[in-house]
Amino acid sequence: MTESNPTTLRAKALIGMVHVGALPGTPQSEDTIPMLAMRAVTEATLLADTGFDGVILENMHDRPYVHGRQQPQITAAMTRVAVEVASAIDLPLGIQVLSGGEHEALAIAQAAEAQFIRCENFVYSHVADEGLLAEAAAGALLRYRRAIGATNIRIMCDIKKKHASHAITGDISIEDCAHTAEFCGADGLIVTGAFTGSPTDPTDVDRVKAVAGVTVWVGSGVEPAQLGRLYEHADALIVGSWIKHEGLWSNAPDPKRCKELVVEAERVRV
Repeated sequence: MTESNPTTLRAKALIGMVHVGALPGTPQSEDTIPMLAMRAVTEATLLADTGFDGVILENMHDRPYVHGRQQPQITAAMTRVAVEVASAIDLPLGIQVLSGGEHEALAIAQAAEAQFIRCENFVYSHVADEGLLAEAAAGALLRYRRAIGATNIRIMCDIKKKHASHAITGDISIEDCAHTAEFCGADGLIVTGAFTGSPTDPTDVDRVKAVAGVTVWVGSGVEPAQLGRLYEHADALIVGSWIKHEGLWSNAPDPKRCKELVVEAERVRV
């Protein structure tokens, strides 16, 4: 990582998602690890050059996901990718490993000197498309972070996570989820829509921000027309679908869309 790489995000940050290609051993895997790393570097560099404030690496192409402990080659490949991306850009970097790979993400972030990870099951149980997420991650994850000396890496936590049913916690409001996550040690909260690319309800962001003592991010469905309303209370916006060709998350980033979103973000910040 270059010495100028910042450790914190600017206020009202715009964070671009790099969906790393399918990793070794997953159903759609075709490319070598050097090819995966090269493509991720190209996409991350595009985001940096067009004015994004941060980048998240995520293994979304590994679908369908296996929840819990990830196979060694997943961690190894993501580490290679993360180190190369961190060396190529001067932006804060985050790591997410699907599904439930918070320990792996933390280890990868430490090796690559990334600044944060994303955790989808920090508190409460969920029923997601990969099955029952029965165990909350907070207790074991925070102990692991302490044990490996990675307390400088922030843990950003989804509440009422997307791609999941919340019938189990139907009597728990989004404010209650925010309070519990913060009580359990979350460094920040992420509010999303129901699925990847689905708009996040601005009212949900308002409700969480009203009770949260930590930073609040928006995690899905961000597009130019929404920026002004979302930035009223969100501290950062994660974008992974709209900036791709045709607005489809699995496509490559579209430079024109990337720049359009950045220009609009700068306008509404002012």
